[in-house]
Amino acid sequence: MRYFIYLSYDGARYHGWQIQPNGVSVQEVLQNALSTLLRQPVEVTGAGRTDAGVNASLMVAHFDFEAESSSAEIGKIVNRLNRFLPPDIAIHKIVPVRPDAHARFSATSRTYHYYIMTEKSPFTRHYAYRFPQPLDIDLMNEAAQTLFDYTDFTSFSKLHTDVKTNNCRIMQAKWEMTPNLRFTITADRFLRNMVRAIVGTLIDVGRGILTIEEFREIIEKKDRCSAGTSVPGNALFLADITYPDNLFLLPSQQ
Repeated sequence: MRYFIYLSYDGARYHGWQIQPNGVSVQEVLQNALSTLLRQPVEVTGAGRTDAGVNASLMVAHFDFEAESSSAEIGKIVNRLNRFLPPDIAIHKIVPVRPDAHARFSATSRTYHYYIMTEKSPFTRHYAYRFPQPLDIDLMNEAAQTLFDYTDFTSFSKLHTDVKTNNCRIMQAKWEMTPNLRFTITADRFLRNMVRAIVGTLIDVGRGILTIEEFREIIEKKDRCSAGTSVPGNALFLADITYPDNLFLLPSQQ
């Protein structure tokens, strides 16, 4: 049986989602916990790979387990996992899916949030980027809307990645006060470092360093060196992942 596992994590002490040779990752901790509890080797595949320090209010991964489990048994596994895992990783649910369902390749969209605080706060400092300078949010939103006109986002991608294409389809991009300043972006896929580079460049628009037309020119140059500085990862959250309903063996499981 194949299962989707829904989880959240604080990425502060992890070297990202993906297993690394030189640091602890969320994938490694989860995989080891599942293997221990299920008493057989378990490989976990995530919907994406968040960078070091980046958080997830919702991550989805899949794993295969030889024995078919009832809903009650799955509920017990969730509870046992949450007791076994460290406090900065939480399991929300585990649901059975079709054998060909894939946490990464079957996803239809992913949503990220980035938080900026304009005033100093001891309570949100770990999960928001403090930027005390005035920002023109209307102008930043106007610039964000131009993202819909493009599909090649090489200018916002980390250099020397192993992807076959830098094309992405952006479905949502907006700034709003919630009460801190929050950027929401949804796309079918994201490049490495893409959201943080977009946010850093939009901040330059909000500061008056870049015009809307110059923001467009940066995208069209397809050159990472022309874009703004990437903002810190601690304020970035993977917030949602969507899948086709027909992947789930029971209705309303997504």
